[in-house]
Amino acid sequence: MRKIAILCLLLVGALPALAGSYRPDEIPNVQRMDRRRYVSNPDGILSAGAVARIDSLCASLRERGFALVAVVAVDDIEGGDAFSFAVELFRSWGVGSAESDNGLGILLVKELREIRFVTGGGLEGILPDALCKRIQLNYMLPAFREGDYSAGMVAGVEAAAAVLEGGEADLSGDGGELPAWMIFVIVVGFIVGPLGLVLAVMNSAELTQMWRSFIALFFMSSAIILVLAFITSFVTAMRQIQPLSEMVKATRAYAAGDFDVRMQETGDCSEISELAASFNAMADSLQETERQRRAFIANVSHELTTPMTTIAGYTDGILDGTLPPEKERQYLQIISDESRRLSRLVRRMLDISQIQNQEMKKEEFDLCESARIALLSMEQKIMIRGLDVDAEIPEDSVMVQGDRDLITQVIYNLLENAAKFAAPQSTLYLGLAVNGEKAYVTVRNQGQTIPAEEIPLLFERFHKSDKSRSEDKDGYGLGLYIVKTILTQHKEKITVTSENGVTAFTFTMQMAR
Repeated sequence: MRKIAILCLLLVGALPALAGSYRPDEIPNVQRMDRRRYVSNPDGILSAGAVARIDSLCASLRERGFALVAVVAVDDIEGGDAFSFAVELFRSWGVGSAESDNGLGILLVKELREIRFVTGGGLEGILPDALCKRIQLNYMLPAFREGDYSAGMVAGVEAAAAVLEGGEADLSGDGGELPAWMIFVIVVGFIVGPLGLVLAVMNSAELTQMWRSFIALFFMSSAIILVLAFITSFVTAMRQIQPLSEMVKATRAYAAGDFDVRMQETGDCSEISELAASFNAMADSLQETERQRRAFIANVSHELTTPMTTIAGYTDGILDGTLPPEKERQYLQIISDESRRLSRLVRRMLDISQIQNQEMKKEEFDLCESARIALLSMEQKIMIRGLDVDAEIPEDSVMVQGDRDLITQVIYNLLENAAKFAAPQSTLYLGLAVNGEKAYVTVRNQGQTIPAEEIPLLFERFHKSDKSRSEDKDGYGLGLYIVKTILTQHKEKITVTSENGVTAFTFTMQMAR
């Protein structure tokens, strides 16, 4: 999703945790297993009947091109941040078509008492934030308060489906208010009527005394009401001004480069709370960007300094005669090798810049052909390493959507990385399979197991694995970063597993329609 609008509704009542906390990659993607399923319900929060009803609604919306919907109901999540969790989850699933960006994701976290609506940019005009909030308030919250999550979720999805289909849901939210005419009757019948009866039985002196008392009471009451109104208005204004003042301070801190500042979220569904959550999410993003920027500068400085220092040292030694003349050729060879290494590093960095800045081509192409081209390009390196190749590539074409050249580079980089870390005389595997609307490309090698704590770092810039596992001493840690960058541009994902010396990289591609 290119642009995402997020709404939060805190559910009322204590909801006990029945299962462990999930990470986004641990939530079962039922769509991948069965295209007719749209509800991921690993903890059994929703009944079978509710799941079947929601699946039917989502299938109807998809068939008619209104929206692509995914519903998730879990007991708890890791980190406790449903905002970031929902964004990462539905973005990784690729909810919504690439052309219309018509994805709708609904996440219920029982333990956190939160429900999140995540809409693609193509639905923002149909399902704006305010409308989603009213759907939650009018249709979902009443059932959730009673502990009936199935009924609440079904009612909410039905209301959203009615809006998406061009109909209208009852979102007035005023069902409990009395009409004006009834209020008038009550006032006349229960206040004016008895007052008139009292006046009819009283004499003139009593009336005069009553009016004087009434006037005195009126002014006294008016003064008290005015004071109370002023105090109430002042307190209300201060409560509303305080978070705004905090936002101003936080904004100034962000502008000064202090991304550790966070705003306090009130926990309700007010616009102030949503704005605070958005500010905190922005701060998290800026903080991560700043961390990556500093790490990038430090890594670039290190990678450039090492060969430049070597070149300068040997050059000065030759020029001032401190190095033996008989070894000048040897030192000149070192200078030449370091110069070429420096050139390769600069070229890699330019490749990254071009990939990040260029507009991705969107075309239909044969993924099998790209896999074969990448494998042939790696033939020499594979032979040098003495590796066997096990390729499972379908004979028939597998047509996908994306940039042919960039995806070919992804496969080549994965093969190059696998060959680099593969044990000599072992087997290098390249496989391609189709499941539903996705094609899966897997590159696997046999070598040393990658530590679990290192796997999340593999795709970072300049990250280098333990070189004892690699025959390549001149790597820069940019190959897998390029892979991740290209796949992110395609809104595709890549997973890594490493067990018992077998490491596998698997990425997805959207099938052509």
